[in-house]
Amino acid sequence: MELEDRIINQFHQSMEVNAQTIEQFTPVIAAASELILQCLISEHKILSAGNGASGALAQHFGTLLINRFRQERPGLPVITLNADSAAISAIAEDSGFADIYSKQIRAIGMSGDILLAISTTGRSASLVQAIQAAHDREMTVIALTGGEGGNMTALLRPDETEICVPSKDDALVHHAHLLVLHSLTDLIDFQLFGA
Repeated sequence: MELEDRIINQFHQSMEVNAQTIEQFTPVIAAASELILQCLISEHKILSAGNGASGALAQHFGTLLINRFRQERPGLPVITLNADSAAISAIAEDSGFADIYSKQIRAIGMSGDILLAISTTGRSASLVQAIQAAHDREMTVIALTGGEGGNMTALLRPDETEICVPSKDDALVHHAHLLVLHSLTDLIDFQLFGA
């Protein structure tokens, strides 16, 4: 029974965090989808980034936009910054790991683009510098964080969006971030292509 109890506990904790996230952030998620929609219809692009499991979520989001979510549709412009291992390793070797996204943003980011930065803690130096670089390039930032948002929260401008999952448990934050990303993709598809 001990193993089954642990499984049940994991599901219940995830449901509780997801319910809190829905209660606090439904309007914010909708607003974030509208920011992305305006970016895309203005012929700009999304740059997404995260480290570790958050990087995998950034890649998953990129795949959903470039390929499809629930229905066939034209691909949407997104670049997942953590997907280019050659660029990341070269920048980390020459400049340091903290610069892996900021250097890419300064090279390809443009005014009107959006940076989607994903971190469970908001303390990643590479993402903090990515936000600073995005601001230098006059981009808008959407941050998915957890806990108290860390240093990323402090950098966001009043017109930018943060969805800060109310948990300090990385696994639970990742679960909620995945649902947020699926919700964003669904809303983007609905607004661009209908039901």
